[in-house]
Amino acid sequence: MAVTYTTTIPQAIMDIYSKEILFQSQPVLRFDNFSVKRTELSANTPGLKIKFLKYSNLTKGGKLTENVELDTQALAASQIEIEVDEWGNAISVSELLLRSSFDDVMASASKLLGFDYAQVLDEAYRDTLLTATNVKYAGQVAARNLVTAAFGATLVKDGVEVLATANSPQVGGTNWVCFVHPHQGRGMRDDTAWINANQYAGSVAIFAGEIGMYEDTRFIETTQVKKVTGEGGGATASDVYQSILIGADAYGHAVGLPVEMRDNGVEDFGRKHSLAWYSIFGVGLIHDERVVILESA
Repeated sequence: MAVTYTTTIPQAIMDIYSKEILFQSQPVLRFDNFSVKRTELSANTPGLKIKFLKYSNLTKGGKLTENVELDTQALAASQIEIEVDEWGNAISVSELLLRSSFDDVMASASKLLGFDYAQVLDEAYRDTLLTATNVKYAGQVAARNLVTAAFGATLVKDGVEVLATANSPQVGGTNWVCFVHPHQGRGMRDDTAWINANQYAGSVAIFAGEIGMYEDTRFIETTQVKKVTGEGGGATASDVYQSILIGADAYGHAVGLPVEMRDNGVEDFGRKHSLAWYSIFGVGLIHDERVVILESA
């Protein structure tokens, strides 16, 4: 009687490369550093939603009168719900390739999957932030189809004014954060008040992709910033870049299952392995007033 041998990749190896996917994604992720994260997903939660608690400001206090009891007020809070979904992507490799290649195929696969995961997650953050209602246009025009001016100091100041007027707290209590396209970041470097990230004083931790600071705002450069093709103004419709300026705790990342690598089991009698990154998560706005979209040519 003939014996058929089948193979699958051991779970211990999957666990190792799940960590590798997350490790490889870190240099690519830009928006993830500034999200509020929650992982409290319950099977009893309707609609697979994770709740974020949002407290309202207190009614303002004031001068007290001797022998008059101080009135108390109850904490007021609302809940923001972020629904989670399944996310993933997959590739296939052969058993022959795994056994004969001079390269570490699993390591290369984890790098590619990690890069893909980072792009997918960052685009999910970006698209969520672009649903915010505060928008400022370069050149202080009224609409996107009138935009012809490049990204610059005036646009940044207009955005900071919106956040400051809304009493939006700064990230880490120190700065605003702005995500810019390399095309936009290039112009800021020519401003005399610009401070390059490598010129920061003291032991300031630099975020992945950070290029510098201006007007109390730290700039993160990323090609994930969206380019809207042909919707700007001028004689010929120009492209418009949508940078995003944020304060603290503006958006959330609800994690039902952290990213991991998965093997599709025995395929074609063990001659084929399908590998995927898989995660359950969702992203959403928590404080709309702490986000400003800055659009420029």
